[in-house]
Amino acid sequence: MSLTAKLAIVLAAFVAILAIVIWMAFRERKLGHRLDASSPEAQQASDARVLAVIFGAIFGGMLLTVIVAYMVFL
Repeated sequence: MSLTAKLAIVLAAFVAILAIVIWMAFRERKLGHRLDASSPEAQQASDARVLAVIFGAIFGGMLLTVIVAYMVFL
């Protein structure tokens, strides 16, 4: 497999991670509007889900960086 094809796969993986984070954030925001404003526990749970996805995506991005470095430099 050529380097171009490998980098295209990595780019597709990056776009997939980004799309999942954006989708999850908007879904939680929409669900957050339906929450009872007097329920801080529900709002904190919603915030925790969004943060978990964002931090998971950060680790996914770090992994993609390592994969790209391996493909390009080795």
